[in-house]
Amino acid sequence: MKKGFFTYENGVVLLMALTFGCLFFDRLALNFLMPYVSKDLNLNNTQIGLLAGALSLAWAFSSFFSTAWADANNKKKIVFVVAVFIFSFCSFGSGHAMSFTSLLIARMVMGFAEGPIIPLAQNFVERESTPSRLGLNTGLLQAVGSALFGSILAPVLLVQIADSIGWRSAFYVAGVPGLIMGILTWFLIKKSTTESVANEERDKGLNLRELMSYNDIRWGLVVACCVFGWWFATLPFISNYFVNQHGMTGDEMGKTMGLLGVAGLISSIVVPGLSDKFGRKKILFIFCIVGALYPCSVYFLPGSVLQKPAMFFTYFMMGCLPIAAAVIPSLAVPERLKAKAIGLITAVGEIVGGVIVPAVAGVLSDKIDPSAFLWVSAVLAIFGLFSVMKLTEKEV
Repeated sequence: MKKGFFTYENGVVLLMALTFGCLFFDRLALNFLMPYVSKDLNLNNTQIGLLAGALSLAWAFSSFFSTAWADANNKKKIVFVVAVFIFSFCSFGSGHAMSFTSLLIARMVMGFAEGPIIPLAQNFVERESTPSRLGLNTGLLQAVGSALFGSILAPVLLVQIADSIGWRSAFYVAGVPGLIMGILTWFLIKKSTTESVANEERDKGLNLRELMSYNDIRWGLVVACCVFGWWFATLPFISNYFVNQHGMTGDEMGKTMGLLGVAGLISSIVVPGLSDKFGRKKILFIFCIVGALYPCSVYFLPGSVLQKPAMFFTYFMMGCLPIAAAVIPSLAVPERLKAKAIGLITAVGEIVGGVIVPAVAGVLSDKIDPSAFLWVSAVLAIFGLFSVMKLTEKEV
Protein backbone atom coordinates (compact mmCIF):
# COMPACT_ATOMS: atom_id res chain seq x y z
CA MET A 1 0.00 0.00 0.00
CA LYS A 2 1.37 3.42 -0.99
CA LYS A 3 1.50 5.81 1.97
CA GLY A 4 2.09 9.51 2.49
CA PHE A 5 1.22 12.46 0.33
CA PHE A 6 4.50 12.89 -1.55
CA THR A 7 4.26 9.72 -3.62
CA TYR A 8 4.83 9.25 -7.31
CA GLU A 9 1.17 8.26 -7.67
CA ASN A 10 0.06 11.61 -6.28
CA GLY A 11 2.62 13.40 -8.41
CA VAL A 12 1.28 11.81 -11.59
CA VAL A 13 -2.29 12.66 -10.60
CA LEU A 14 -1.34 16.28 -9.85
CA LEU A 15 0.60 16.81 -13.08
CA MET A 16 -2.06 15.20 -15.24
CA ALA A 17 -4.76 17.16 -13.42
CA LEU A 18 -2.96 20.45 -14.11
CA THR A 19 -2.52 19.47 -17.76
CA PHE A 20 -6.25 18.65 -17.87
CA GLY A 21 -6.79 22.12 -16.43
CA CYS A 22 -4.84 23.83 -19.18
CA LEU A 23 -6.66 21.79 -21.81
CA PHE A 24 -10.13 22.63 -20.54
CA PHE A 25 -9.19 26.26 -19.89
CA ASP A 26 -8.39 26.52 -23.60
CA ARG A 27 -11.28 24.36 -24.80
CA LEU A 28 -13.99 26.05 -22.73
CA ALA A 29 -12.68 29.58 -23.22
CA LEU A 30 -14.86 30.06 -26.29
CA ASN A 31 -18.02 29.15 -24.38
CA PHE A 32 -17.47 31.86 -21.79
CA LEU A 33 -16.29 34.43 -24.33
CA MET A 34 -19.15 33.63 -26.71
CA PRO A 35 -21.23 36.75 -25.89
CA TYR A 36 -18.23 38.86 -27.00
CA VAL A 37 -17.19 36.67 -29.93
CA SER A 38 -20.71 36.17 -31.32
CA LYS A 39 -21.35 39.92 -31.25
CA ASP A 40 -18.04 40.75 -32.92
CA LEU A 41 -18.24 38.00 -35.56
CA ASN A 42 -22.06 38.08 -35.90
CA LEU A 43 -22.65 34.40 -35.03
CA ASN A 44 -26.05 32.71 -34.64
CA ASN A 45 -26.94 29.69 -32.46
CA THR A 46 -26.45 27.28 -35.35
CA GLN A 47 -22.90 28.56 -35.93
CA ILE A 48 -22.20 28.43 -32.19
CA GLY A 49 -23.30 24.80 -32.16
CA LEU A 50 -21.14 24.06 -35.21
CA LEU A 51 -18.08 25.57 -33.54
CA ALA A 52 -18.54 23.28 -30.54
CA GLY A 53 -19.31 20.34 -32.79
CA ALA A 54 -16.29 20.84 -35.08
CA LEU A 55 -13.86 20.82 -32.17
CA SER A 56 -15.55 17.77 -30.68
CA LEU A 57 -15.54 15.91 -34.00
CA ALA A 58 -11.82 16.50 -34.50
CA TRP A 59 -11.24 15.60 -30.83
CA ALA A 60 -13.23 12.38 -31.21
CA PHE A 61 -11.34 10.98 -34.17
CA SER A 62 -8.00 11.98 -32.72
CA SER A 63 -8.78 10.60 -29.25
CA PHE A 64 -9.17 7.06 -30.57
CA PHE A 65 -6.87 6.85 -33.58
CA SER A 66 -4.03 8.92 -32.10
CA THR A 67 -4.25 7.03 -28.81
CA ALA A 68 -4.35 3.67 -30.58
CA TRP A 69 -1.33 4.62 -32.72
CA ALA A 70 0.61 5.90 -29.70
CA ASP A 71 -0.16 2.73 -27.75
CA ALA A 72 0.66 0.36 -30.62
CA ASN A 73 3.98 2.10 -31.36
CA ASN A 74 4.92 2.75 -27.73
CA LYS A 75 4.97 6.52 -28.32
CA LYS A 76 2.44 7.60 -25.71
CA LYS A 77 4.70 10.10 -23.94
CA ILE A 78 5.90 11.95 -27.05
CA VAL A 79 2.38 12.04 -28.55
CA PHE A 80 1.06 13.44 -25.29
CA VAL A 81 3.69 16.19 -25.02
CA VAL A 82 3.47 17.25 -28.68
CA ALA A 83 -0.32 17.38 -28.42
CA VAL A 84 -0.10 19.64 -25.36
CA PHE A 85 2.15 22.09 -27.22
CA ILE A 86 -0.06 22.16 -30.32
CA PHE A 87 -3.33 22.84 -28.50
CA SER A 88 -1.66 25.64 -26.54
CA PHE A 89 -0.57 27.36 -29.75
CA CYS A 90 -4.05 26.85 -31.21
CA SER A 91 -5.50 29.06 -28.49
CA PHE A 92 -3.51 31.92 -29.99
CA GLY A 93 -5.12 31.03 -33.35
CA SER A 94 -8.59 31.44 -31.88
CA GLY A 95 -7.61 34.93 -30.76
CA HIS A 96 -6.54 35.82 -34.31
CA ALA A 97 -9.82 34.66 -35.92
CA MET A 98 -11.49 37.32 -38.06
CA SER A 99 -14.52 35.32 -39.24
CA PHE A 100 -16.62 32.26 -38.48
CA THR A 101 -14.59 30.22 -40.96
CA SER A 102 -11.19 31.11 -39.52
CA LEU A 103 -12.43 30.48 -35.98
CA LEU A 104 -13.88 27.13 -37.10
CA ILE A 105 -10.51 26.07 -38.55
CA ALA A 106 -8.64 27.11 -35.40
CA ARG A 107 -11.04 25.13 -33.20
CA MET A 108 -10.81 22.03 -35.41
CA VAL A 109 -7.01 22.02 -35.27
CA MET A 110 -7.23 22.44 -31.50
CA GLY A 111 -9.58 19.46 -31.35
CA PHE A 112 -7.17 17.22 -33.26
CA ALA A 113 -4.37 18.17 -30.86
CA GLU A 114 -6.44 17.75 -27.70
CA GLY A 115 -7.97 14.40 -28.68
CA PRO A 116 -5.34 11.98 -27.31
CA ILE A 117 -4.57 13.96 -24.15
CA ILE A 118 -7.50 12.82 -22.01
CA PRO A 119 -7.32 9.06 -22.75
CA LEU A 120 -3.53 9.06 -22.39
CA ALA A 121 -3.61 11.06 -19.16
CA GLN A 122 -6.31 8.78 -17.75
CA ASN A 123 -4.24 5.77 -18.80
CA PHE A 124 -1.13 7.17 -17.05
CA VAL A 125 -3.13 7.75 -13.87
CA GLU A 126 -4.77 4.32 -14.05
CA ARG A 127 -1.34 2.70 -14.36
CA GLU A 128 -0.16 4.33 -11.12
CA SER A 129 -3.40 4.19 -9.12
CA THR A 130 -4.02 1.88 -6.20
CA PRO A 131 -7.29 -0.01 -6.91
CA SER A 132 -9.22 1.63 -4.06
CA ARG A 133 -8.40 5.09 -5.45
CA LEU A 134 -9.14 4.61 -9.15
CA GLY A 135 -12.43 6.49 -9.11
CA LEU A 136 -11.08 9.24 -6.86
CA ASN A 137 -7.93 9.75 -8.93
CA THR A 138 -9.80 9.95 -12.23
CA GLY A 139 -12.26 12.29 -10.56
CA LEU A 140 -9.43 14.57 -9.44
CA LEU A 141 -8.36 14.97 -13.06
CA GLN A 142 -11.89 16.02 -13.93
CA ALA A 143 -12.14 18.26 -10.86
CA VAL A 144 -8.96 20.23 -11.50
CA GLY A 145 -9.36 20.14 -15.27
CA SER A 146 -12.86 20.86 -16.47
CA ALA A 147 -14.13 22.10 -13.09
CA LEU A 148 -11.46 24.22 -11.34
CA PHE A 149 -9.65 25.52 -14.42
CA GLY A 150 -12.33 25.16 -17.08
CA SER A 151 -15.51 26.07 -15.20
CA ILE A 152 -14.40 28.19 -12.22
CA LEU A 153 -11.26 30.10 -13.12
CA ALA A 154 -11.94 30.37 -16.85
CA PRO A 155 -15.29 32.22 -16.74
CA VAL A 156 -14.15 34.63 -14.05
CA LEU A 157 -10.67 35.41 -15.42
CA LEU A 158 -11.48 35.34 -19.12
CA VAL A 159 -14.59 37.51 -18.82
CA GLN A 160 -12.62 40.07 -16.79
CA ILE A 161 -9.83 40.06 -19.39
CA ALA A 162 -12.37 40.38 -22.20
CA ASP A 163 -14.05 43.33 -20.45
CA SER A 164 -10.70 45.02 -19.84
CA ILE A 165 -8.61 44.44 -22.96
CA GLY A 166 -10.77 42.40 -25.34
CA TRP A 167 -11.70 38.78 -26.02
CA ARG A 168 -8.75 38.20 -28.34
CA SER A 169 -6.29 38.90 -25.53
CA ALA A 170 -8.20 36.44 -23.34
CA PHE A 171 -7.44 33.66 -25.84
CA TYR A 172 -3.75 34.60 -25.84
CA VAL A 173 -3.61 34.33 -22.05
CA ALA A 174 -5.39 30.95 -22.14
CA GLY A 175 -2.68 29.38 -24.31
CA VAL A 176 0.37 30.02 -22.12
CA PRO A 177 0.03 27.53 -19.19
CA GLY A 178 -0.16 24.46 -21.44
CA LEU A 179 3.35 25.10 -22.73
CA ILE A 180 4.65 24.84 -19.16
CA MET A 181 2.76 21.60 -18.52
CA GLY A 182 4.21 20.04 -21.66
CA ILE A 183 7.75 20.73 -20.49
CA LEU A 184 7.07 19.39 -16.98
CA THR A 185 5.50 16.21 -18.35
CA TRP A 186 8.52 15.49 -20.54
CA PHE A 187 10.93 15.69 -17.62
CA LEU A 188 8.89 14.33 -14.70
CA ILE A 189 6.80 11.39 -15.98
CA LYS A 190 8.65 8.07 -15.89
CA LYS A 191 8.96 5.70 -18.82
CA SER A 192 7.30 2.95 -16.78
CA THR A 193 4.15 5.11 -16.55
CA THR A 194 3.84 5.76 -20.27
CA GLU A 195 5.25 2.67 -21.96
CA SER A 196 2.85 0.18 -23.51
CA VAL A 197 2.65 -3.43 -22.41
CA ALA A 198 5.41 -5.84 -23.50
CA ASN A 199 5.87 -6.23 -27.25
CA GLU A 200 4.77 -9.83 -27.26
CA GLU A 201 1.46 -8.82 -25.69
CA ARG A 202 0.87 -5.65 -27.67
CA ASP A 203 -1.48 -5.77 -30.63
CA LYS A 204 -0.86 -3.06 -33.22
CA GLY A 205 -4.42 -3.26 -34.55
CA LEU A 206 -7.36 -1.15 -33.43
CA ASN A 207 -9.01 -4.14 -31.66
CA LEU A 208 -12.50 -2.74 -32.32
CA ARG A 209 -14.14 -6.15 -32.66
CA GLU A 210 -12.55 -7.38 -29.43
CA LEU A 211 -13.42 -4.19 -27.57
CA MET A 212 -17.06 -4.42 -28.63
CA SER A 213 -17.27 -7.99 -27.36
CA TYR A 214 -17.33 -6.63 -23.78
CA ASN A 215 -20.78 -5.78 -22.43
CA ASP A 216 -19.56 -2.75 -20.49
CA ILE A 217 -17.82 -1.32 -23.54
CA ARG A 218 -21.00 -1.64 -25.63
CA TRP A 219 -23.27 -0.13 -22.99
CA GLY A 220 -20.51 2.11 -21.66
CA LEU A 221 -20.50 3.80 -25.06
CA VAL A 222 -24.20 4.57 -24.70
CA VAL A 223 -23.74 5.84 -21.14
CA ALA A 224 -20.87 8.06 -22.25
CA CYS A 225 -22.94 9.50 -25.11
CA CYS A 226 -25.71 10.38 -22.67
CA VAL A 227 -23.41 11.89 -20.05
CA PHE A 228 -21.29 13.80 -22.58
CA GLY A 229 -24.46 14.90 -24.38
CA TRP A 230 -26.10 16.12 -21.17
CA TRP A 231 -23.10 18.42 -20.61
CA PHE A 232 -22.48 19.56 -24.18
CA ALA A 233 -26.17 20.20 -24.89
CA THR A 234 -26.03 23.19 -22.54
CA LEU A 235 -22.37 24.19 -22.44
CA PRO A 236 -22.07 26.15 -25.72
CA PHE A 237 -25.37 28.00 -25.21
CA ILE A 238 -25.87 28.59 -21.51
CA SER A 239 -23.78 31.78 -21.18
CA ASN A 240 -25.67 33.41 -24.06
CA TYR A 241 -28.95 32.19 -22.55
CA PHE A 242 -28.18 33.78 -19.19
CA VAL A 243 -27.33 37.10 -20.86
CA ASN A 244 -30.03 37.24 -23.54
CA GLN A 245 -32.94 35.44 -21.83
CA HIS A 246 -32.31 36.04 -18.12
CA GLY A 247 -30.94 39.54 -18.62
CA MET A 248 -27.67 38.98 -16.75
CA THR A 249 -24.73 41.31 -17.21
CA GLY A 250 -21.41 39.86 -18.37
CA ASP A 251 -20.13 39.94 -14.80
CA GLU A 252 -23.25 38.22 -13.41
CA MET A 253 -23.03 35.57 -16.10
CA GLY A 254 -19.36 34.94 -15.33
CA LYS A 255 -20.07 34.52 -11.63
CA THR A 256 -23.01 32.21 -12.28
CA MET A 257 -20.89 30.06 -14.55
CA GLY A 258 -18.22 30.10 -11.85
CA LEU A 259 -20.78 28.80 -9.35
CA LEU A 260 -21.60 25.93 -11.69
CA GLY A 261 -17.87 25.35 -11.95
CA VAL A 262 -17.67 24.96 -8.16
CA ALA A 263 -20.46 22.36 -8.40
CA GLY A 264 -18.48 20.60 -11.10
CA LEU A 265 -15.33 20.70 -8.98
CA ILE A 266 -16.97 19.21 -5.91
CA SER A 267 -18.98 16.63 -7.86
CA SER A 268 -15.92 15.49 -9.81
CA ILE A 269 -14.31 14.48 -6.53
CA VAL A 270 -17.37 13.36 -4.55
CA VAL A 271 -19.24 11.35 -7.21
CA PRO A 272 -16.30 9.17 -8.39
CA GLY A 273 -15.23 8.80 -4.75
CA LEU A 274 -18.69 7.52 -3.87
CA SER A 275 -18.46 5.09 -6.77
CA ASP A 276 -15.32 3.59 -5.23
CA LYS A 277 -17.34 2.80 -2.11
CA PHE A 278 -20.86 2.05 -3.34
CA GLY A 279 -20.34 0.87 -6.93
CA ARG A 280 -20.23 2.63 -10.29
CA LYS A 281 -23.68 1.53 -11.49
CA LYS A 282 -25.61 2.71 -8.44
CA ILE A 283 -23.91 6.11 -8.31
CA LEU A 284 -24.32 6.72 -12.05
CA PHE A 285 -28.02 5.93 -11.77
CA ILE A 286 -28.59 8.33 -8.87
CA PHE A 287 -26.79 11.25 -10.45
CA CYS A 288 -28.46 10.79 -13.85
CA ILE A 289 -31.72 11.45 -12.01
CA VAL A 290 -30.17 14.53 -10.41
CA GLY A 291 -28.87 15.77 -13.77
CA ALA A 292 -32.28 15.50 -15.43
CA LEU A 293 -33.45 18.26 -13.07
CA TYR A 294 -30.69 20.72 -14.02
CA PRO A 295 -32.45 22.11 -17.14
CA CYS A 296 -35.63 22.52 -15.08
CA SER A 297 -33.80 24.63 -12.51
CA VAL A 298 -32.45 26.89 -15.26
CA TYR A 299 -35.78 27.31 -17.06
CA PHE A 300 -38.36 27.43 -14.27
CA LEU A 301 -36.53 29.40 -11.56
CA PRO A 302 -35.08 32.58 -13.15
CA GLY A 303 -34.77 35.36 -10.60
CA SER A 304 -35.76 33.05 -7.74
CA VAL A 305 -33.61 32.71 -4.62
CA LEU A 306 -33.86 28.95 -5.19
CA GLN A 307 -32.38 28.98 -8.69
CA LYS A 308 -28.67 29.08 -7.89
CA PRO A 309 -28.85 26.43 -5.12
CA ALA A 310 -30.96 24.23 -7.41
CA MET A 311 -28.57 24.64 -10.35
CA PHE A 312 -25.61 24.02 -8.04
CA PHE A 313 -26.93 20.68 -6.78
CA THR A 314 -28.38 19.37 -10.05
CA TYR A 315 -25.09 20.13 -11.86
CA PHE A 316 -23.55 17.29 -9.82
CA MET A 317 -24.21 14.97 -12.76
CA MET A 318 -20.94 16.37 -14.08
CA GLY A 319 -19.23 14.02 -11.62
CA CYS A 320 -20.36 11.12 -13.81
CA LEU A 321 -18.03 12.17 -16.63
CA PRO A 322 -14.80 10.56 -15.32
CA ILE A 323 -16.67 7.39 -14.36
CA ALA A 324 -18.16 7.03 -17.84
CA ALA A 325 -15.02 8.09 -19.73
CA ALA A 326 -12.28 6.33 -17.76
CA VAL A 327 -13.35 4.07 -14.89
CA ILE A 328 -15.87 1.90 -16.73
CA PRO A 329 -13.63 1.16 -19.75
CA SER A 330 -10.60 0.59 -17.49
CA LEU A 331 -12.47 -2.03 -15.46
CA ALA A 332 -14.10 -3.69 -18.46
CA VAL A 333 -11.02 -4.84 -20.41
CA PRO A 334 -7.57 -6.38 -19.78
CA GLU A 335 -4.47 -4.20 -19.35
CA ARG A 336 -3.38 -4.35 -23.00
CA LEU A 337 -6.69 -2.83 -24.15
CA LYS A 338 -7.22 -0.14 -21.53
CA ALA A 339 -5.75 2.84 -23.40
CA LYS A 340 -7.71 1.93 -26.55
CA ALA A 341 -10.89 1.36 -24.54
CA ILE A 342 -10.65 4.81 -22.94
CA GLY A 343 -9.89 6.32 -26.34
CA LEU A 344 -12.88 4.58 -27.94
CA ILE A 345 -15.30 5.65 -25.21
CA THR A 346 -14.01 9.23 -25.42
CA ALA A 347 -14.22 9.26 -29.22
CA VAL A 348 -17.80 7.99 -29.47
CA GLY A 349 -18.91 10.14 -26.54
CA GLU A 350 -17.43 13.18 -28.26
CA ILE A 351 -18.98 12.40 -31.65
CA VAL A 352 -22.48 11.84 -30.31
CA GLY A 353 -22.44 14.00 -27.20
CA GLY A 354 -20.06 16.70 -28.37
CA VAL A 355 -20.80 16.94 -32.12
CA ILE A 356 -24.30 15.76 -32.92
CA VAL A 357 -25.98 16.93 -29.72
CA PRO A 358 -24.74 20.59 -29.80
CA ALA A 359 -25.55 20.82 -33.52
CA VAL A 360 -29.09 19.54 -32.97
CA ALA A 361 -29.54 21.67 -29.84
CA GLY A 362 -28.38 24.77 -31.72
CA VAL A 363 -30.75 24.23 -34.64
CA LEU A 364 -33.69 23.53 -32.30
CA SER A 365 -32.88 26.64 -30.27
CA ASP A 366 -32.92 28.74 -33.46
CA LYS A 367 -36.00 27.14 -35.00
CA ILE A 368 -38.25 26.38 -32.02
CA ASP A 369 -37.30 28.23 -28.86
CA PRO A 370 -34.09 29.59 -27.28
CA SER A 371 -34.57 27.14 -24.40
CA ALA A 372 -34.70 24.02 -26.59
CA PHE A 373 -31.11 23.05 -25.74
CA LEU A 374 -32.17 22.61 -22.10
CA TRP A 375 -34.72 19.94 -22.96
CA VAL A 376 -32.25 18.09 -25.15
CA SER A 377 -30.05 17.87 -22.06
CA ALA A 378 -32.90 16.59 -19.88
CA VAL A 379 -33.87 13.87 -22.35
CA LEU A 380 -30.28 12.60 -22.50
CA ALA A 381 -30.04 12.38 -18.71
CA ILE A 382 -33.23 10.34 -18.60
CA PHE A 383 -32.06 8.04 -21.38
CA GLY A 384 -28.81 7.62 -19.44
CA LEU A 385 -30.79 6.04 -16.59
CA PHE A 386 -31.88 3.14 -18.77
CA SER A 387 -28.41 2.70 -20.26
CA VAL A 388 -26.76 2.49 -16.83
CA MET A 389 -29.07 -0.40 -15.94
CA LYS A 390 -27.45 -2.48 -18.70
CA LEU A 391 -23.96 -2.27 -17.19
CA THR A 392 -22.61 -5.39 -15.49
CA GLU A 393 -22.68 -4.85 -11.74
CA LYS A 394 -19.74 -7.14 -11.01
CA GLU A 395 -17.51 -5.20 -13.45
CA VAL A 396 -18.42 -1.67 -12.42
